[in-house]
Amino acid sequence: MNEGSRIDVHQHVIPPERSRAIADRAAALGWPVPAWDTQGALAMMDRRSIATGVLSYAAPLAGPDDRAGARAAARDVNEFTAELVKDRPDRFGHFAVLPLPDVDGALAEAVHALDELGADGVMVLSNAHGRYLGEPDFEPLWAELDARAAVVLVHPTAPPGATVPGLPSPLVDFPYDTARTALHLAVAGVPGRYPRLKLILPHAGGFLPYAAHRFAAAARLRPGTTAEDLLAELRRFYFDTAFCAGPASLPSLLAFAAPGHLLYGSDFPMVPEEWCSGFDDGLDGYPHWGDGQLHAVHRGNAELLIPRLARH
Repeated sequence: MNEGSRIDVHQHVIPPERSRAIADRAAALGWPVPAWDTQGALAMMDRRSIATGVLSYAAPLAGPDDRAGARAAARDVNEFTAELVKDRPDRFGHFAVLPLPDVDGALAEAVHALDELGADGVMVLSNAHGRYLGEPDFEPLWAELDARAAVVLVHPTAPPGATVPGLPSPLVDFPYDTARTALHLAVAGVPGRYPRLKLILPHAGGFLPYAAHRFAAAARLRPGTTAEDLLAELRRFYFDTAFCAGPASLPSLLAFAAPGHLLYGSDFPMVPEEWCSGFDDGLDGYPHWGDGQLHAVHRGNAELLIPRLARH
């Protein structure tokens, strides 16, 4: 791999004032506590041949009844991240966090982030305090983002309900919640109704590629929809490779995803770097890439989604 050749669409930022909240959440989920600073992120990127990392803040912003707190936190996080990108536009991009389920607040923050802060897209969690993304109440947000042909990272979070004792939620429940919200969106017809949206599912879409033909049976929940129609909705999603490019997952992902819909991701620092080297090696060493396909995964497909990054 050429030095600095990857574009990482799944990399996280932890502003200093949010570090305690992230540490407490990681501990509650049974997960290693992540640490982040700019120099540490750049050093990781250099070690892993990442030219540019698109940063996002992947955690709830406030409690479920604190709309004002969530709006304020989103603005603070997004302005902090925008300054990082302003200082190093060659190394960082920005998916702005939105304070869902507050649709009015999310709309206002999306407009501010995209128009004023120059964000490269937005990030939403797979459920917003138990509310999933295909809900009709979220329709105004999808319409606005579709009008802007926005890139949207749909980042997993813990599903509602109790976890399994001894099994960290990010390891087991996050992939499940990614598949759950993707199917919820597809059954609601959101990807097809808003075709200019570019919706990215991390971690190879959770269980989606492997179980897509099983999930297609959900077409009966939408009158007039066939299994093939629902599969076409599901294939509108993009997928990143963070923490999932293994010898069993890659064939399923490649068999399902539409051409050009695979993107490189690291999930740094939420997934410890030492856990991921094998997945990077597995991606590079996969023996069945077609001509130019690995380069497209590493950066070519991301350049098409975020043309600004093609300069770096």
